[in-house]
This record gives sequence, structure tokens and C-alpha cells, in this order.
Amino acid sequence: MMLSLNSLQNVVHNPIIPYVGTISEKLEPGTLIVLRGHVPSDSDRFQVDLQCGSSVKPRADVAFHFNPRFRRANCIVCNTLKNEKWGREEISYDVPFKEGKPFEIVVMVLKDKFQVAVNGKHTLIYAHRISLEKIDTLGIYGKVVIHSVGFSFSSVQKSGVSQFTLPFVARLNSSMGPGRTVVIKGEVNKNAKGFSVDLLSGKSKAIALHLNPRLNVKAFVRNSFLQESWGEEEREITCFPFSPGMYFEMIIYCDVREFKVAVNGVHSLEYRHRFKDLSHIDTLEINGDIHLLEVRSW
Repeated sequence: MMLSLNSLQNVVHNPIIPYVGTISEKLEPGTLIVLRGHVPSDSDRFQVDLQCGSSVKPRADVAFHFNPRFRRANCIVCNTLKNEKWGREEISYDVPFKEGKPFEIVVMVLKDKFQVAVNGKHTLIYAHRISLEKIDTLGIYGKVVIHSVGFSFSSVQKSGVSQFTLPFVARLNSSMGPGRTVVIKGEVNKNAKGFSVDLLSGKSKAIALHLNPRLNVKAFVRNSFLQESWGEEEREITCFPFSPGMYFEMIIYCDVREFKVAVNGVHSLEYRHRFKDLSHIDTLEINGDIHLLEVRSW
């Protein structure tokens, strides 16, 4: 789970760059690769490569080449090297790195793609061009200082096929109250406009918590539907956490005064309780432009 990036395995501290290291276990969907470091102020570029072996001549295939560049064009170039030939570059101009500043890169391995977040913010998606089982080596090159690199080998999303049809409606296994948690795992559709997650009282049909990320306007709307009417929308957010095509794990935690919501391990928002009878909240409804992969509550 994205929650604890502290429980990493095979951590290497302060590796000397260029670093080439064997990955101890097979990369499965759900594996996280976490790199913490900083970009020196004179850096022009660096790269993180997921390689098929470490051969230099002929050069080993690179399944995923992640290459931030800082000089002429500030961008991140991603590509695949096969049989010593580079494929088509995928370029992102949304660059979260700042010279001299620390960073945390989390590469999440999924069934059909890599998903990269930097400093807790979704950065890019790169579809697999080489099958995962061929990757066994991590390479880090260029002008970068790495404080630690580690792995979390937990598998998720084995099937990647939604076993839930939407709208999804389910009774919680026990009603809401302080300390209760709901986890929703899914994948945002590529052309998604938005989706909604509602916690409600089955008896009165009151919606205690309405979460409505709108991707077309990058707004994360929250509200409650009480006494047959909607209240005032809350929209404050430091960073909109969803992106088309991305895999997400949303955690809703019920506290005494509020709900707390985190996405992919990063706290997103709080919502003060407007519906005070927490024990009457017993139903979860999910709808909209996502593939729903898993729902759990405890």
C-alpha cells in the first residue's frame, strides 16, 4: 500500500552515481521503487533506468528510461531502448524538480504501465513496451545526489479487470464511527470527466460525505445532502490528486470531528462532519468514470 513508504526493503543509502544495482525480486504490479535525493544546482540532467541486465556492450535494453532535463528545455523525457535503438520519446513539461531542492520519486509498477509521482504529486504514466519479467536492474546516472533507494514488493491489481460494475452500492460491514476506514482502489478512465464516492445513511438517504473529483475542471468537490437538499460545496485543495489513466488508492478515515481523505498515501483534505449521527452511516456508493478494482472497510 502507498501508505507507508517507510517500510522499504533492500534500501541502499548514498549510492555512488553512476549506480547499477540488481533488483532482488521480480517486479510485480504493486511494487514501488522509492528514490530520495536532491538535484545539485549545476545539474543539466539525470536519469533513472529500469534495465534488462547490466551489459554495456552491447548495451542492455532499458524498459523504462526516466530522464529529467534542466538546461535548454525543462522537461522529463521517457523512452525505451531495445536492441540498442531508442523508441519514440514521451515528453512531459510538468517538471516537479528544482535545482538544489530535495525530491522523492515513487515509481509504481502496474500491470500495463509505470506510474510516477514526485514529492507526493502524480507526474506521469508510461505504458510498458518491454514485459516486466525481463527487468532485473536499476541504473541511476547523471548529475544527481541520491540519499536512498528502496523497494516495496507488495502486489496489487493482479487482474487489472474491474470486478465491480458501476454504480456500485454496498453496505459497510459495520457502520461509521471514529477510527473507521474505507479504502477504494481503482483506475481513472483515460477520458474521465469525473466520479463520485458517497457515504450515506441507507435509512434516510442522507449523504454524509459526497466526494466528487472533476477531472475536466480539476476541482475536488465535497458536500452533504441533508434534509433533501445539498449544502455548501467545499473545494479548497492544495493539489488536485487525480489524473486520467492513473491508478489510485483513496483512503477515507473517520475521525471524531471530520473525515480525512488521502490519495496514494498523500493527505488530500479534511471534511468536518455535517451529518452528526455517524452510526447511521452504513452505505457506500461509487459511480462515474473509473474502473473500480477493490473496496475494503474496517
